[in-house]
Amino acid sequence: MTKFKVALLFTASCLSVPAWAQGELPAQDDQSASAPEEEAILVTGSRIKRDPNDSALPLQIISTQDLTREGINSPEQLMMFLTTSGSGPENLASNADVVTGAQRGTNGLSAANLRGQGSAATLVLLNGRRVAAHGLSGSAVDVNQIPFSAIERIEVLKDGASAIYGTDAVGGVINFITKTDFTGLALNGFTDVTEQGGGNIYRLGATAGYGDLSEDGFNIMGAVSYSWNKILRGSDRDFVNGNQPNRGLSVDTRGTPIATAFNIGANAFQNPAGTLLTGLTLTAPNGGNAAAGGINILDLPGGAGCDSMDGGMAYDEVLWGSPNNYYACAWDTGRAAVIQQPLETLTYYARGTVRIGGIHDLSLEVTGSDADSAKSFSNAQLSANTTNLNIAYPLNAMTADTYNAVFNSIRSAFSGNPAQVAALNARYGLPISYRWRCVACGPREYQTNTKTFRAALGLEGPLFAGWDYRTGASYAKSESSSLLGSGYYYRGTLANGSYDPLAPQVAGAPAGYRGLVGVMNSGLINPFSLNQTAAGLAALESVSAAGTTLYGGRYEVRQFDASVAGSLFPIWGGDVQLAAGVDYRRETYEFNGSAAAAATAPVIFLAAFDNVNALTPKRRNVKAAYAELLVPILPMLEVTGAIRVDDYSGFGTTTNPKVSFKFKPWDMLMFRGSYNTSFRVPTFNQIFNGVTESPYSGSDLADPVSCPGGVPTSAYGSGLPCAQIRPNIWTGGTPTLAPETAKQFSLGGVFQPFSDFSLSVDWWSIAVDDTIQSLTLRQLIDNAALFPDRFIRDPGTNEIVTIDQRWINAGSRRTEGLEFSARGRVPAFGGAFTGGFDGTWLLKKREKLTPTAAYGPSLVGVFTFSGDLGNEWKHNAYLTWANDDLSVSLSQIFRSGYKNYAISAAGAARPDYNANVDDYIIYNASLAFTGIKGYKFTIGVKNLFNTDPPFAITYDGNTGAGSSWEPRVADPRGRSFTVAAEVKF
Repeated sequence: MTKFKVALLFTASCLSVPAWAQGELPAQDDQSASAPEEEAILVTGSRIKRDPNDSALPLQIISTQDLTREGINSPEQLMMFLTTSGSGPENLASNADVVTGAQRGTNGLSAANLRGQGSAATLVLLNGRRVAAHGLSGSAVDVNQIPFSAIERIEVLKDGASAIYGTDAVGGVINFITKTDFTGLALNGFTDVTEQGGGNIYRLGATAGYGDLSEDGFNIMGAVSYSWNKILRGSDRDFVNGNQPNRGLSVDTRGTPIATAFNIGANAFQNPAGTLLTGLTLTAPNGGNAAAGGINILDLPGGAGCDSMDGGMAYDEVLWGSPNNYYACAWDTGRAAVIQQPLETLTYYARGTVRIGGIHDLSLEVTGSDADSAKSFSNAQLSANTTNLNIAYPLNAMTADTYNAVFNSIRSAFSGNPAQVAALNARYGLPISYRWRCVACGPREYQTNTKTFRAALGLEGPLFAGWDYRTGASYAKSESSSLLGSGYYYRGTLANGSYDPLAPQVAGAPAGYRGLVGVMNSGLINPFSLNQTAAGLAALESVSAAGTTLYGGRYEVRQFDASVAGSLFPIWGGDVQLAAGVDYRRETYEFNGSAAAAATAPVIFLAAFDNVNALTPKRRNVKAAYAELLVPILPMLEVTGAIRVDDYSGFGTTTNPKVSFKFKPWDMLMFRGSYNTSFRVPTFNQIFNGVTESPYSGSDLADPVSCPGGVPTSAYGSGLPCAQIRPNIWTGGTPTLAPETAKQFSLGGVFQPFSDFSLSVDWWSIAVDDTIQSLTLRQLIDNAALFPDRFIRDPGTNEIVTIDQRWINAGSRRTEGLEFSARGRVPAFGGAFTGGFDGTWLLKKREKLTPTAAYGPSLVGVFTFSGDLGNEWKHNAYLTWANDDLSVSLSQIFRSGYKNYAISAAGAARPDYNANVDDYIIYNASLAFTGIKGYKFTIGVKNLFNTDPPFAITYDGNTGAGSSWEPRVADPRGRSFTVAAEVKF
């Protein structure tokens, strides 16, 4: 999107929709020199009470009305809506397929990511205090644990705040603030039903309270909510299509529902004489050896065609640089993945407050959640090998018809070469090895349960004239466990290929045939057919591993805090105010593996056990003291300084200051700015995880020393300088990691010529050093000279055998942007038009990988497989007309496009390849009726014009994840209809 379009959209919104600034309460920028005492409250990012309408902080306040207008039903949807949020893999759709590295163990996790700094660099609070990080990941808070039905407002601080809160507050702070003095009974329900089917969302909730705090001296209240998101698969939406070769997209897998035959060799225990194609050369028309690349009978001359099976496509050997794969088929794995995970969540919230002596409030707050999610992705691919998975289709009375049909199809295709046919005939009767996508196995699934609990005791009130205190203690935990669902089976063999006596016996097979290998080598399952016999399905069921524990974890936070605040003395511009306090926090994290992954246990095929990362409880103590001083130098000029000292066990002491100012030369104009430092300590996993070694299975890597750029131009194993390489990949923790450190600047202004209009612009800059990263393979390949120790080579051949992708403190990141906000109100037609606009313009995003390296190219608007996409421009705009009984709203959500990924140079040369992904623009509409006292009804349409996500190449040849759209940006559900009802008694 051009800067001209951005400016035009912004100007049009401001001219046509006068508005008061979001993030700021309706009169937020109606700045007065001093706030009335009753308007002063604690706002996020400060310990000094102040009027949020007169704050120097770039604070966005989101009301429940804002959520209802946009049909936002969960914290995850809110994170996707915020323009200041990065476009990272923090939502459930982004983690629904096969993942590696930092995204492992994020089952069921939805996180916040302000300003694209990452989920671990955004601090999430509930009523101003920390909550526990997700039990599996141990790095980020699962925002879906927040009791959404009890929320009164959400404050989003778009600034660093380590001087107040300590670690993690680099990108900003999101503070969910609940109702605290509710009386009566409220019932509410919400539905969000898609037009195309699948992915429906529902929520039921109730809130009850008794006692008026000011009159009765007490209040007790509680809220409960139950929500459930229905499953949506890629096959439910037409835009999910990995078979678009003209656009440069095709899938790199030869594991298909109709098996692809391969030339796998012998194993002493399985198929000891070898297999049908072992050692053969069968020359394809392009000169490649089809026996080595795989032969699918659907793709042979006269075959039914790869597209005759659901999700099938001809393998694109030119796109992937693999000439031997001429006769192979591929299968669209993206259509098998879930693009909205099924999620059922129960949240509860209870609070009791008693007023002591008429001035001191003692409160006890209890909240928790219980969530079940199911991550489901492509069916298991069985790739025959010469060791532990030496599978092949035998010739016997049960299999003869299929065996002969496959054999004759292959022989016919190469009948023009008598020598090759003779060699094939000589091997007739040997079993046919293959690569197969086990549709009969069902999709692979992880079922994750996460329970959270938090209890907080607080006491606050006045100390003496002009001073008050606030103290509290809290305990929070998040506990998660993942089980294997469908699609997982005991392999049945030991490492050498012999049957494992501990694996289950195959039902219906001869004695001694065990596990999945036994099922396949018995011939009970036919990999060359989409239909299986009852006996074959029973055989599979007999070796299923469904219900086995995958892993689990627990994160606990114990915290005590105390602070005082008040006025010191008056000076020229008013009273100098001081806040000071102390924090103590103890964090504990543990991660357990599974007994099913023990060395003596039978292997479960493809189960991503993380026993190497099992952690006995690891603990971290944090002691901190802070102070904040507000100095009104003149009636028009206010300066605030803050400083915090944290002592972290294992890391030592860190000191972080913050200075901010507010200058208001006229009532209608205010300037504001800040400077601060912040930090983020490594997570427990980043420090203590073990080393996981995984083979690389993609076709897009070459030795970066012998082949500049690391792009292969010849096939795997060819021995040529630019041959494909498939090294092992190490991932895991690094005990010597140090914290990230950051410096942040902001400068902005607020223009409010009258009470019903405001406009704000803020420039911000975040400079992060010693960044904690697990560098992508492409980053390592492109910068091999900077990281020679990350490429482990065979001392004899000098070939790369391993790439070390473990966590490191790697260089620096520089990010800058502009944030715009406008709000306005105009009376008309017996009511009033109100409107708003929020936009974020990303000006800079650059990284360097070592302190002495130069900064790399701009990452603004550039595709990456992991991390933040860096959309250059995002905005939300809305227009509402409302009177006392009725409101009608129309809103626009805009996310700019970015540079598309190219699988290879051949893909980028395809006629319909789009170098840039289109902008994503959708519209929402809603109508709310409040004409009956105590009742509110809202109906709406989300994605009014049923806009599909724009085409984007997101397929990753290494993991097999991704497809033709970007879940970090777009909602895959399409047009949906919302109904919300609330009744209060």
